Amino acid sequence: MISTQAFNIEPLSLLDVKSLNKLMVSNAENFKDYLPKTLNQNLTLEASQKFVVSKVEKHISKDELLFVIKENQNNEVVGLVYIKELDWNKMQGEFAYCIDPRFEGKGWMSQTIKLLSYYALDELGLKTLQIIAHKSNLGSIKVAENCNFIWQKTLINEYTPPNKSPLDMELYELYK
Repeated sequence: MISTQAFNIEPLSLLDVKSLNKLMVSNAENFKDYLPKTLNQNLTLEASQKFVVSKVEKHISKDELLFVIKENQNNEVVGLVYIKELDWNKMQGEFAYCIDPRFEGKGWMSQTIKLLSYYALDELGLKTLQIIAHKSNLGSIKVAENCNFIWQKTLINEYTPPNKSPLDMELYELYK
């Protein structure tokens, strides 16, 4: 667990089921395009329970790491950060993240990505971290830039949101 004055960052656990479900359901409209799988797997408490069990197993096996951002005041899950697409041969991983809009603009996600970047590079031994964001997602691009990720290139037709046309995405990387 990593603690700051305002929030904690910790691996997703079974204690987070209700709070995770609340975060996803109450922000469904915000998360539907860029986190559709996570959203769809958390629309009910029962689904969130299965999701958490699955993600805890993936965390243990280091196939994918999912962290929660919890507000210190009430220990509520207000954000998620994945380290996904882990390639242990290339020593590379990709960040994906979301935060409740009530907590946007406070610098929490930038601080979280900085702290988890240190963890990923120093503790896990990764050599390259990636953030892939759409050019219209100014908040995500600001997080990448605030955390010293460098724009590499535009990935053509990289991501297709549900029921929409493919989107070009911007690739940012941070190296050890």
